[in-house]
Amino acid sequence: MSVAAWTALGFFTQVAFAVTAATLVVWLSGLLHPPGSCSPGACAQDILLAVQFGVLHSVLLLPRVRQRLTQYVPGPLYGCFFCAATCISLLVTLLYWRSFGPVFWDVHAVWWAYVPYGFSWAALLYSIWISGAGYQTGWTPFWAWLRGRRLPPRTVPDHVVYRCLRHPIYLSFLCILWTPVLLTADRLLLNVVWTIYVFIGSYLKDERLAHYLGASYREYQRRVPGYPFFPVGPLARLH
Repeated sequence: MSVAAWTALGFFTQVAFAVTAATLVVWLSGLLHPPGSCSPGACAQDILLAVQFGVLHSVLLLPRVRQRLTQYVPGPLYGCFFCAATCISLLVTLLYWRSFGPVFWDVHAVWWAYVPYGFSWAALLYSIWISGAGYQTGWTPFWAWLRGRRLPPRTVPDHVVYRCLRHPIYLSFLCILWTPVLLTADRLLLNVVWTIYVFIGSYLKDERLAHYLGASYREYQRRVPGYPFFPVGPLARLH
């Protein structure tokens, strides 16, 4: 690909991220589509859609996969490539998702029911911001590449909320999943699949950061738990 094409991808990714995030805010609330009738085909399709996002999101970040793909994608633009692939995967999920009942709870007419959901989104955006929003969307390395500048090496994110837990972004996302104002059977299915993905993804992220940052990240794992309610296991403090 030419420099112009990679540049276009960098800017396209930022637009795609904004559109996907705005769509998710509404879609994950449970209000976008009324539930239809349940069928084996609808259930299987939804499971496949939920799983493909988790698998793609995790596999593309594996150091070995990234090393192979950077033979074709410039290293500084891999963040944009990953973010664009994630956005497309999410939008495909939203586009082809099939809603079905029964309805387990519906509190959309109660104004204060939106407070936990809104707070969860605020916590997610805050966590993304303090961890480096430009790295999450691929913008920071892309912009440095476009201007011909080198980036300083990443360090352990040991500041603010990261002093209390290692995965505030994942925890915020879990809160978003479990605080919708309308919960139907298909959304419960999505929540279960993506909750499993979040914990697997948290473990993989720890291993990935340990791969890149080495002993400094392992020392961070010994000081800070992955989640405050995990007293033992790989997502607790290392011993």
